[in-house]
Amino acid sequence: MSATSKAVSIDSEKPSKGNGASLDWPSHRLKVLIVDDEPAILRAIESKFQREGFTTFCAESAEDGMRVCRKARPDLVILDIMLPQRSGHDLCRAIRRDSSVPIIFVSARTAEADRIHGLELGADDYVPKPFNLGELVARARAVLRRAKSEPVQEPVEHGDLRIDPRTHEASLAGKRLELSPKEFALLYFLGRNAGQVFSREVLLDRVWGEDAFVNPRTVDVHVRWLRMRIEKTPDTPTRLLTVRGVGYKFVG
Repeated sequence: MSATSKAVSIDSEKPSKGNGASLDWPSHRLKVLIVDDEPAILRAIESKFQREGFTTFCAESAEDGMRVCRKARPDLVILDIMLPQRSGHDLCRAIRRDSSVPIIFVSARTAEADRIHGLELGADDYVPKPFNLGELVARARAVLRRAKSEPVQEPVEHGDLRIDPRTHEASLAGKRLELSPKEFALLYFLGRNAGQVFSREVLLDRVWGEDAFVNPRTVDVHVRWLRMRIEKTPDTPTRLLTVRGVGYKFVG
Protein backbone atom coordinates (compact mmCIF):
# COMPACT_ATOMS: atom_id res chain seq x y z
CA MET A 1 0.00 0.00 0.00
CA SER A 2 1.33 3.43 -0.92
CA ALA A 3 2.05 6.19 1.58
CA THR A 4 -0.87 8.16 0.19
CA SER A 5 -3.43 5.38 0.57
CA LYS A 6 -2.34 4.77 4.15
CA ALA A 7 -3.02 8.34 5.16
CA VAL A 8 -5.94 9.47 3.02
CA SER A 9 -8.84 8.02 1.14
CA ILE A 10 -8.54 9.16 -2.46
CA ASP A 11 -12.00 9.76 -3.89
CA SER A 12 -12.13 9.84 -7.66
CA GLU A 13 -15.34 11.77 -8.24
CA LYS A 14 -15.22 14.74 -10.57
CA PRO A 15 -16.28 18.09 -9.10
CA SER A 16 -19.76 19.08 -10.11
CA LYS A 17 -20.38 22.37 -11.84
CA GLY A 18 -20.84 25.17 -9.34
CA ASN A 19 -19.34 23.06 -6.55
CA GLY A 20 -16.41 24.20 -4.44
CA ALA A 21 -15.40 27.26 -2.53
CA SER A 22 -17.19 29.62 -4.90
CA LEU A 23 -20.56 28.21 -3.79
CA ASP A 24 -20.29 29.73 -0.30
CA TRP A 25 -17.66 32.38 -1.03
CA PRO A 26 -18.48 34.08 -4.33
CA SER A 27 -16.14 37.06 -3.93
CA HIS A 28 -12.87 35.18 -4.47
CA ARG A 29 -11.22 31.78 -4.55
CA LEU A 30 -10.27 30.89 -1.00
CA LYS A 31 -6.58 30.27 -0.40
CA VAL A 32 -5.47 27.16 1.47
CA LEU A 33 -1.95 26.54 2.74
CA ILE A 34 -1.11 22.82 3.12
CA VAL A 35 1.95 21.90 5.20
CA ASP A 36 3.02 18.23 5.18
CA ASP A 37 6.42 16.60 4.69
CA GLU A 38 5.03 13.54 2.88
CA PRO A 39 4.88 14.54 -0.83
CA ALA A 40 2.21 11.97 -1.75
CA ILE A 41 -0.15 13.16 0.97
CA LEU A 42 0.60 16.80 0.21
CA ARG A 43 -0.23 16.39 -3.46
CA ALA A 44 -3.38 14.39 -2.76
CA ILE A 45 -4.76 17.11 -0.48
CA GLU A 46 -3.66 19.82 -2.92
CA SER A 47 -5.37 18.09 -5.84
CA LYS A 48 -8.62 17.59 -3.93
CA PHE A 49 -8.84 21.21 -2.81
CA GLN A 50 -8.01 22.46 -6.29
CA ARG A 51 -10.82 20.32 -7.73
CA GLU A 52 -13.14 21.87 -5.15
CA GLY A 53 -12.32 25.39 -6.32
CA PHE A 54 -9.66 26.50 -3.82
CA THR A 55 -6.33 28.14 -4.57
CA THR A 56 -3.59 26.10 -2.90
CA PHE A 57 -0.10 26.75 -1.54
CA CYS A 58 2.16 23.95 -0.31
CA ALA A 59 5.11 23.63 2.06
CA GLU A 60 7.04 20.64 3.40
CA SER A 61 8.53 22.23 6.52
CA ALA A 62 7.50 24.61 9.29
CA GLU A 63 9.99 27.22 8.10
CA ASP A 64 8.64 27.21 4.54
CA GLY A 65 5.09 27.10 5.89
CA MET A 66 5.62 30.28 7.92
CA ARG A 67 7.25 32.03 4.98
CA VAL A 68 4.39 31.13 2.63
CA CYS A 69 1.79 32.01 5.27
CA ARG A 70 3.17 35.53 5.67
CA LYS A 71 3.44 36.06 1.93
CA ALA A 72 0.22 34.44 0.69
CA ARG A 73 -2.04 35.26 3.68
CA PRO A 74 -4.19 32.13 3.28
CA ASP A 75 -7.79 31.82 4.43
CA LEU A 76 -7.08 28.39 5.95
CA VAL A 77 -4.03 26.35 7.01
CA ILE A 78 -3.99 22.54 6.93
CA LEU A 79 -1.06 21.48 9.05
CA ASP A 80 0.66 18.18 9.81
CA ILE A 81 2.25 17.89 13.26
CA MET A 82 5.26 15.67 12.59
CA LEU A 83 7.44 17.87 10.42
CA PRO A 84 11.26 17.90 10.08
CA GLN A 85 13.22 20.18 12.43
CA ARG A 86 10.37 22.29 13.84
CA SER A 87 7.00 20.64 14.47
CA GLY A 88 3.53 21.62 13.37
CA HIS A 89 2.90 22.68 16.97
CA ASP A 90 5.75 25.19 16.65
CA LEU A 91 4.32 26.52 13.42
CA CYS A 92 0.84 26.82 14.93
CA ARG A 93 2.25 28.90 17.80
CA ALA A 94 4.15 31.12 15.37
CA ILE A 95 1.08 31.67 13.18
CA ARG A 96 -1.08 32.49 16.19
CA ARG A 97 1.31 35.28 17.18
CA ASP A 98 0.55 36.99 13.85
CA SER A 99 -2.84 35.80 12.72
CA SER A 100 -6.20 34.28 13.65
CA VAL A 101 -6.40 32.34 10.35
CA PRO A 102 -8.28 29.04 10.85
CA ILE A 103 -5.95 26.05 11.33
CA ILE A 104 -6.78 22.36 10.92
CA PHE A 105 -4.27 19.83 12.23
CA VAL A 106 -3.97 16.52 10.35
CA SER A 107 -1.86 13.96 12.16
CA ALA A 108 -1.16 10.28 12.73
CA ARG A 109 -1.22 11.09 16.45
CA THR A 110 -4.72 9.99 17.39
CA ALA A 111 -4.65 9.95 21.19
CA GLU A 112 -7.14 12.18 22.98
CA ALA A 113 -4.30 14.05 24.70
CA ASP A 114 -2.78 14.91 21.30
CA ARG A 115 -6.11 16.24 20.01
CA ILE A 116 -6.65 18.32 23.14
CA HIS A 117 -3.12 19.72 22.97
CA GLY A 118 -3.54 20.70 19.33
CA LEU A 119 -6.79 22.52 20.03
CA GLU A 120 -5.33 24.23 23.07
CA LEU A 121 -2.53 25.62 20.89
CA GLY A 122 -5.16 27.42 18.85
CA ALA A 123 -6.14 24.97 16.11
CA ASP A 124 -9.77 25.10 15.03
CA ASP A 125 -10.08 21.38 14.27
CA TYR A 126 -8.04 18.17 14.46
CA VAL A 127 -8.35 15.43 11.85
CA PRO A 128 -6.56 12.13 12.58
CA LYS A 129 -4.84 10.13 9.84
CA PRO A 130 -5.98 8.18 7.94
CA PHE A 131 -8.75 10.50 6.77
CA ASN A 132 -11.12 10.85 3.84
CA LEU A 133 -10.37 13.76 1.54
CA GLY A 134 -14.05 14.59 1.14
CA GLU A 135 -14.47 14.80 4.91
CA LEU A 136 -11.41 17.04 5.17
CA VAL A 137 -12.93 19.46 2.66
CA ALA A 138 -16.24 19.41 4.54
CA ARG A 139 -14.46 20.18 7.82
CA ALA A 140 -12.54 22.98 6.11
CA ARG A 141 -15.77 24.55 4.90
CA ALA A 142 -17.32 24.27 8.36
CA VAL A 143 -14.32 26.00 9.95
CA LEU A 144 -14.38 28.72 7.30
CA ARG A 145 -18.11 29.31 7.78
CA ARG A 146 -17.60 29.77 11.51
CA ALA A 147 -14.76 32.19 10.93
CA LYS A 148 -16.79 34.21 8.44
CA SER A 149 -19.89 34.41 10.65
CA GLU A 150 -18.12 35.67 13.76
CA PRO A 151 -19.41 39.20 14.53
CA VAL A 152 -17.19 42.19 15.21
CA GLN A 153 -16.42 42.04 18.92
CA GLU A 154 -15.82 44.90 21.32
CA PRO A 155 -13.50 44.99 24.35
CA VAL A 156 -14.87 43.93 27.73
CA GLU A 157 -13.81 45.49 31.05
CA HIS A 158 -14.54 44.26 34.56
CA GLY A 159 -12.72 46.32 37.16
CA ASP A 160 -9.00 45.98 36.53
CA LEU A 161 -9.51 43.18 34.00
CA ARG A 162 -9.64 44.17 30.33
CA ILE A 163 -10.23 41.75 27.45
CA ASP A 164 -9.78 43.09 23.91
CA PRO A 165 -10.64 40.70 21.06
CA ARG A 166 -9.42 43.18 18.44
CA THR A 167 -5.82 42.81 19.62
CA HIS A 168 -6.39 39.38 21.19
CA GLU A 169 -4.92 40.68 24.46
CA ALA A 170 -6.10 40.56 28.06
CA SER A 171 -4.62 42.53 30.94
CA LEU A 172 -5.03 42.58 34.69
CA ALA A 173 -4.20 45.82 36.53
CA GLY A 174 -2.43 46.99 33.39
CA LYS A 175 -0.24 43.88 33.13
CA ARG A 176 -0.66 41.72 30.05
CA LEU A 177 -1.83 38.15 30.65
CA GLU A 178 -0.11 35.35 28.74
CA LEU A 179 -3.04 33.30 27.47
CA SER A 180 -3.34 30.58 24.85
CA PRO A 181 -5.88 31.27 22.07
CA LYS A 182 -8.50 29.02 23.67
CA GLU A 183 -7.90 30.47 27.14
CA PHE A 184 -8.44 33.92 25.71
CA ALA A 185 -11.56 32.84 23.81
CA LEU A 186 -13.05 31.24 26.93
CA LEU A 187 -12.28 34.25 29.11
CA TYR A 188 -13.75 36.65 26.56
CA PHE A 189 -16.91 34.61 26.12
CA LEU A 190 -17.53 34.34 29.86
CA GLY A 191 -16.57 37.97 30.48
CA ARG A 192 -18.85 39.19 27.71
CA ASN A 193 -21.71 37.21 29.24
CA ALA A 194 -20.98 38.03 32.90
CA GLY A 195 -23.54 36.68 35.33
CA GLN A 196 -24.82 33.94 33.00
CA VAL A 197 -24.20 30.28 33.79
CA PHE A 198 -22.99 27.99 31.00
CA SER A 199 -22.65 24.22 31.02
CA ARG A 200 -19.46 22.56 29.82
CA GLU A 201 -21.25 21.35 26.72
CA VAL A 202 -22.40 24.86 25.80
CA LEU A 203 -18.91 26.25 26.38
CA LEU A 204 -17.41 23.57 24.15
CA ASP A 205 -19.90 24.47 21.43
CA ARG A 206 -19.48 28.25 21.72
CA VAL A 207 -15.71 28.42 22.29
CA TRP A 208 -14.28 25.29 20.66
CA GLY A 209 -16.98 24.90 18.00
CA GLU A 210 -19.51 22.21 17.36
CA ASP A 211 -17.16 20.33 15.02
CA ALA A 212 -14.30 20.11 17.50
CA PHE A 213 -13.89 16.67 19.07
CA VAL A 214 -12.79 17.48 22.60
CA ASN A 215 -13.75 16.17 26.02
CA PRO A 216 -15.80 18.31 28.43
CA ARG A 217 -12.86 17.90 30.85
CA THR A 218 -10.99 20.32 28.59
CA VAL A 219 -13.23 23.12 29.89
CA ASP A 220 -12.28 22.31 33.49
CA VAL A 221 -8.59 22.44 32.62
CA HIS A 222 -8.91 25.82 30.93
CA VAL A 223 -10.95 27.25 33.80
CA ARG A 224 -8.26 26.13 36.25
CA TRP A 225 -5.55 27.81 34.17
CA LEU A 226 -7.58 31.01 33.89
CA ARG A 227 -8.12 31.11 37.65
CA MET A 228 -4.35 30.92 38.15
CA ARG A 229 -4.03 34.05 36.05
CA ILE A 230 -6.95 36.25 37.09
CA GLU A 231 -7.74 35.22 40.69
CA LYS A 232 -5.81 36.39 43.74
CA THR A 233 -6.45 33.00 45.33
CA PRO A 234 -7.27 30.41 42.61
CA ASP A 235 -8.57 27.88 45.15
CA THR A 236 -11.22 30.35 46.35
CA PRO A 237 -12.19 32.20 43.17
CA THR A 238 -14.27 35.36 43.24
CA ARG A 239 -14.54 35.99 39.49
CA LEU A 240 -14.69 32.67 37.68
CA LEU A 241 -17.15 30.62 39.69
CA THR A 242 -18.32 27.03 39.59
CA VAL A 243 -22.08 26.54 39.74
CA ARG A 244 -22.40 23.05 41.15
CA GLY A 245 -24.20 20.66 38.86
CA VAL A 246 -24.49 23.24 36.07
CA GLY A 247 -21.21 24.73 34.89
CA TYR A 248 -19.38 28.04 35.17
CA LYS A 249 -20.09 31.75 35.26
CA PHE A 250 -18.07 34.95 35.36
CA VAL A 251 -18.84 37.54 38.02
CA GLY A 252 -17.75 41.07 37.16
